[in-house]
Amino acid sequence: MTSPDPDEIAERVRQVQGVADLWGGVTGEVATYLPGRRVPGVRITPDRVEVHVVIQGVRPLHDVAGAVRRAVQTVAGGRPVDVVVNDISI
Repeated sequence: MTSPDPDEIAERVRQVQGVADLWGGVTGEVATYLPGRRVPGVRITPDRVEVHVVIQGVRPLHDVAGAVRRAVQTVAGGRPVDVVVNDISI
């Protein structure tokens, strides 16, 4: 498996129609930590990629989550992609 680029994942997620933003958690606990910075809303483990998002309330939740998964899958380094919807922006 190749190592996914968290910045590329974040950019792809933000481009999905219906995504308001990535969600980093209440205290920033959902993130990929890099030297001197972090990428909130993206957690990469050896076994999977987790993406936490806030969606806009304009498209069905299932459609947005599926679009996020498809956008990330090609750059996930062969890992399964879990999409967690943490909030809905109206």
